Amino acid sequence: MPGRPGTPATGHSASQTPPRKGTTVRVAMHQPHYLPWLGLLDKIDRCDLFIVLDHVQFERKGWQHRNYVASKNGPLLLTVPVIQRSRDERIMDKSINNDSDWREKHRRTLVEHCYRSAPFHGDFGEAFADVYTTEWKNLVDLSLTTTRFVLDAFDIATPVMRSSELGEFPGQKSELLAQISTKVGATTMLSGDGAKGYVDPAVFEHHGVAVEWQNFNHPEYHQANRHNRAFLPRMAALDLLFNAGPEGMELVRAARSCGAGA
Repeated sequence: MPGRPGTPATGHSASQTPPRKGTTVRVAMHQPHYLPWLGLLDKIDRCDLFIVLDHVQFERKGWQHRNYVASKNGPLLLTVPVIQRSRDERIMDKSINNDSDWREKHRRTLVEHCYRSAPFHGDFGEAFADVYTTEWKNLVDLSLTTTRFVLDAFDIATPVMRSSELGEFPGQKSELLAQISTKVGATTMLSGDGAKGYVDPAVFEHHGVAVEWQNFNHPEYHQANRHNRAFLPRMAALDLLFNAGPEGMELVRAARSCGAGA
């Protein structure tokens, strides 16, 4: 079962997970997401170490503070209100705006409405509702707690650490990711398909790191609240957990393309 909600997920320092010399070490990196989707969980599940890119710039129109869940009428967007300061503000410094009762809205939407009839609501509904008993101040703490919840529920044991724990990196884009990969002793970086436009394998090769593409294939499963309506992909990973339970991760693993690796 997931750990106690309300406690920010903690990372493992690089010194705690030293790679063995001569072994292949696959790392993956991504910005922290509130209610992460299955594509991100698949990436974490397939690597030896996952780096949360919390020292990079917050994207106002990104997914760091919002995601979709499945309602009977279609996708429903849940957004955590944040305090807007500098455009260059880092994710790790982003504060939540608690002027509105967004926590109760999200709790009711997830636990009482969208997934009340789901087969595994009884197993995980109350535990996840506890996430919203904490008055979160920092966005990344909330995001990593929702991520840790689903990782624990699906029994994904990949070590997770924050890029802000690793020191300063002068590079940008591919150079930044390559520098981080080298710092943690990685031999391969697993990259999402959406990064093909800016991830340059030649930069990684210069650092002695290979690039592997995720090639994520989204599985389909029964969504109880959809009442035989069309399947809604790309929802928060909670959708799979509430509908298929801990074994649902096997659907994700089975859907991986043959050329993507295991």
